[in-house]
Amino acid sequence: MMEPGFMENLGWIICASTLVVLLADRLRVPSIVAYIVTGLLLGPVFGLLEVTHAVELIGEVGIALLLFVVGLELSLEKIRDVGKVAAVAGLTQVGLSAAGGFGISYALGYEPMQALLLGIAVTFSSTVVVVKLVDHKGELDALYGRIAVGILLVQDIVVVLALTVLAGVSEGGGDVGAGALLSSVGFALGGTAMLMIAALAASRWVLPRPMGWAARSAETLFMWSLGWFFVFVLVSYVLDLSLEIGAFLAGLSLAQLPYSEELKRRVHPLMSFFIAIFFVTLGLQVDLGSARQGLGVALVLSAFVMIGKFLIFMVTVSRSGYGEGTTFRTAVSLAQISEFGFIFASMALSAKLIGEEVLSIVAVVGLLTIALSSMFIQYSDPLYAWLHKRGWLRIFGAYTNPEEEVRKEGARDHVIIVGMNPLGRELVRYLEGCGEQVVAIDTDVAKLQDLPAETILGNVEHGPVLEEAGLAHARAIISALHIDDTNRVVALKARRAGVPVAIHAFDGALISELEALGVDYLITPRADAVEQEWERLKASLLENGNGQGSAHD
Repeated sequence: MMEPGFMENLGWIICASTLVVLLADRLRVPSIVAYIVTGLLLGPVFGLLEVTHAVELIGEVGIALLLFVVGLELSLEKIRDVGKVAAVAGLTQVGLSAAGGFGISYALGYEPMQALLLGIAVTFSSTVVVVKLVDHKGELDALYGRIAVGILLVQDIVVVLALTVLAGVSEGGGDVGAGALLSSVGFALGGTAMLMIAALAASRWVLPRPMGWAARSAETLFMWSLGWFFVFVLVSYVLDLSLEIGAFLAGLSLAQLPYSEELKRRVHPLMSFFIAIFFVTLGLQVDLGSARQGLGVALVLSAFVMIGKFLIFMVTVSRSGYGEGTTFRTAVSLAQISEFGFIFASMALSAKLIGEEVLSIVAVVGLLTIALSSMFIQYSDPLYAWLHKRGWLRIFGAYTNPEEEVRKEGARDHVIIVGMNPLGRELVRYLEGCGEQVVAIDTDVAKLQDLPAETILGNVEHGPVLEEAGLAHARAIISALHIDDTNRVVALKARRAGVPVAIHAFDGALISELEALGVDYLITPRADAVEQEWERLKASLLENGNGQGSAHD
């Protein structure tokens, strides 16, 4: 039976979060900060809500889905491509930050276990904040963006190990140093290793065929993937492992398949809802009295995170041979604590390894560092120009390489082709043969195989798919589909982006409607050859670009 007052509490959380996030968006404050502030307002400030078991359960689902999405990022190919700089910089920073956080906390009077957990909680950088803000700037494919994401992936692997050890400590009842504790940690690590081997083996020999069949329908693929997610969560429960570990490994196994990008797009909105509840719940749990008492510690740790991480990355990335601008932007991007710091501290609190004061300190450090680093990321270019002009970054020994500082941009002046039916596939091959840059999109991975072009698995009705395809910078977009609704969506999105569009007018009754939607060119079924269609399409787009209106066969 539903917990009394659950819907009322959930309604308060959602409505209040919506208002605070809208305000935060105008102020360009990250949503994580907005959610924690929402919890502070609803709980400690105005006393409207208290944390209930049902709300906590929703937050735990959000954490598991977050780990699932992180696992989806970790394809073995990406790990190989991360390179030496991500491994060296990431592991060096984790070690130094954990040691520094422990040393500061211990020097400020905390017991060794509390100091260690507090040090670990402030060690990692935020995948959610960095990816969201750097992607908003359109610079995830920039050199510094790729390095930052690589370092985050390395940190995420360490996070999983830390959560595994913490799960083992929790099973041991917090009796640090006892044989039972060592046994629990060893069992947790062993179980995680076995589950990881099973996940990777499944991605190689079990998943490709059934997932390939499911990929013919985006909805089926999504449901099967969630089913796989819950299988690993249940196995983790049976093995007395952290549910977050099972979720991460489920994502890791699916990340090795060619459908991971589409899965991330599908799961992300669901994860965003649940994780929002978690951060609001975190704000509800903050004890303002403890936060005020630990404010001095929080300020010291915040300064350490912002300055210490920046210096560590400036030294390690520059020593790996990267230029001054790339090094600076990478270091600025990673100078905050992670959402996993909150998760880690919350788990430690549940295991009674830390008190409310430590959790409150982590929350304050998170609020300060995420808010400040967000502004630094947003204004990293003028900030770098100001520092470079004064020569203050020379002490780190990074050289200035103009070619290296040029940002890698996505495809430009390319042709996007939607729908890999025989017409779409023939268009792709013909245009690539003519020297055109082509991006092919379809919802069926089998139809994207063996094409001589960049391919994207996904449904164009979902906004991120056409964004990933670089619609804003495309020369033209062509839909070869026989799906009315999708063709209408393509036409509307192309018109909003100001990109010329061609639609396969397979049904003559739709011609007038497509013309009304502003379609530049209609491909009719009686075309004799792809070459003729493309030549007429180019002529039509040229006329349209000169303001002479659209044309169709």
